[in-house]
Amino acid sequence: MTTLQCLLGLLDRRVPAERRAWLDSARAEIGRGIEDERFCVLFSLASRFAPRAPLAPDAAERARAAQALAGWNPERWSILDAFRAVLVLSRSDLSTPSAARAIEELFRYADMGELCAAYKLLALVPQAERFVWRAGEGARSSMKAVYESACCDTPFPARYFDDIAWRQALIKALFVEAPLWRVWNVDARLDEELARMALDLADERRSAGRPVNPETWMCLGTHGGARAQSSIERELVHGPARGRAGAALALARAGRRDKLLSASAVESDPFVKQVMGSALDGAHDSVAFHALDQSTSGVC
Repeated sequence: MTTLQCLLGLLDRRVPAERRAWLDSARAEIGRGIEDERFCVLFSLASRFAPRAPLAPDAAERARAAQALAGWNPERWSILDAFRAVLVLSRSDLSTPSAARAIEELFRYADMGELCAAYKLLALVPQAERFVWRAGEGARSSMKAVYESACCDTPFPARYFDDIAWRQALIKALFVEAPLWRVWNVDARLDEELARMALDLADERRSAGRPVNPETWMCLGTHGGARAQSSIERELVHGPARGRAGAALALARAGRRDKLLSASAVESDPFVKQVMGSALDGAHDSVAFHALDQSTSGVC
């Protein structure tokens, strides 16, 4: 199944016939070949016809999406995002420079919704590496919604960013407080330089009297040496609940089960205790940091 087929299947179950008729007509027009200006107009016009609702794929549909493209998760897409992605994927020239030029045109005059949709679909386009500069722009954005569209729930950064852009993207997530756990394949690209950058950020936050983003500890893994261990242990003693939970996950990721057992024995907060127990049972990959996400956990 292709990503286009996957999206069409999702829309079949969610879009009334009269609204789907517009999408089918627009797809046919795009497939025959149109000027860039008309392509951008149709991309924008989709907002008039797409139902105002989340796409909300179920578990089986998310699994099919991941089979179509590893690392792609449309769980947080809207139906309008899907409409716009379908329009782009309906081009008959997707692998050619003309399509790349037309897709770049989408970004030039996009409003916020169009901009986010355009970033979300980049990984689905053939030869997606052509858009690495554009995706990098999204990864550098200070607008959280734009950053998430470019970097979260998509395989684009892990597949196509070079080491410098990759590290910068992860650290940027911490600055804009985007959910780093939703950046795909973080654990496969940890290294000493990323650990140094994360530890520098932790030191800066502490020097300014501000709490350390608990997802900072995701960037360490087995890297950072004695400096990392000292910083993690400081967080376990002085950090808030989410910080201590993140530090506990960091200990597990560093292979310091002995330290984690000792910390668990004296921890009194039920939430932190639960995270520690799960980490001791092996749940300490980057996705385990989901438990620390304030938007879902409600933990301070």
